[in-house]
Amino acid sequence: MASIEKRPRQDGRASWRARYRTPSGEQRNKTFNRRAEADRFLASVESSKTTGSFVDPVLARITVGDWATHWLDNQTHLKPSTHERYAGIIREHIRPKWDRVKLANVSHADVQRWVTALSKTRSPATVRKVHRVLSLILNMAVKDGRLARNVATGVNLPRPTKEEQRFLTHAQVEALAEACAHPTDVSKHRRLDERENQAYRLVVLFLAYTGVRFGEMAALRVSRLDLTRRRATIAESVTVVQGRGLVWGTPKSHQRRQVPILRFLVAELRDHIAGKEPDELVFAIASGADVKVVQQMLGHSSAAMTMDVYGHLFSDRLDEVADALDKARSEAARSAAAVANAQNPVAKVLPNADVVDLAAYKARGKTAGQTPNSDGAPGEIRTRAPASGGRCSIP
Repeated sequence: MASIEKRPRQDGRASWRARYRTPSGEQRNKTFNRRAEADRFLASVESSKTTGSFVDPVLARITVGDWATHWLDNQTHLKPSTHERYAGIIREHIRPKWDRVKLANVSHADVQRWVTALSKTRSPATVRKVHRVLSLILNMAVKDGRLARNVATGVNLPRPTKEEQRFLTHAQVEALAEACAHPTDVSKHRRLDERENQAYRLVVLFLAYTGVRFGEMAALRVSRLDLTRRRATIAESVTVVQGRGLVWGTPKSHQRRQVPILRFLVAELRDHIAGKEPDELVFAIASGADVKVVQQMLGHSSAAMTMDVYGHLFSDRLDEVADALDKARSEAARSAAAVANAQNPVAKVLPNADVVDLAAYKARGKTAGQTPNSDGAPGEIRTRAPASGGRCSIP
């Protein structure tokens, strides 16, 4: 039963102590200067107990830092990468401000001032993510009966900015792939056999033309490649988590899916996995920093939008999309070759001849044991001037 007790003070005046029990039976009390204040308080306590909105003030004495730890420990349903991201937000943003502040002392105005200050040094997207984590922490306190309401609700947040997306051309993708395989600026501390790696080129091309995430590519096993059907089954993902190393799990959507493999990649992939066991990784995870550079350059970039985001809308048309990309890449390569050949010696000597792939002729000449002529024309090409002059022919 609730009761009010009159108690004398040292200055001779009286105080009034209101005693009551929580819904769980715990004894609580609070002191007031006037009897009327004590009466109103007890009336509100009994009303909140009846409506189920009672909040035990003792439970709100825990600090935000301790409650945040308790909240994070109970987020066992999250993927390791998401859990670590939340942990990082708590470490870097929430603890510096709220670590020793009691839950009961966090006000809506305090949260608004904190968000406003954070907005001056952080991007809108970051501020919104940080605010969301604090709101989730306080929301759990509400559900646990420690707070009457979530004071982070209704805070004015910076508007998100949508940056213009950048899409690489086929030529740019190829240039990026070559630069990763054969970097011009390599650490002198790396071994000579580690300074170039043709597999990095294949990694970039696979990421760009399948749209899979970096972690999904790194977790892809040989048995999940069907080069006859030109399909890769995405069923796993691997992420580097602080303090835990490589953590394996399901893809971001928690669902297996298939992505198409372009025809020009099939031969390279077949050579790349030759001799590997079905359970081996297609792309072994390196211990150096080069693949990390590729991850930073391509992870979650516009290239990943190819099939991953929209693939579920037209899963039965995967081959059409892959064929279109194959065709576009081939056309881009032919166009580039035409420009290059317009400037080579053969095109200048034989302006009416078809476009000649100079590199291909040279390679074939070397294979046949031939050498280029002194004027720079390939060995297979013979020029002869008729008696009447004027035309050259290619036999």
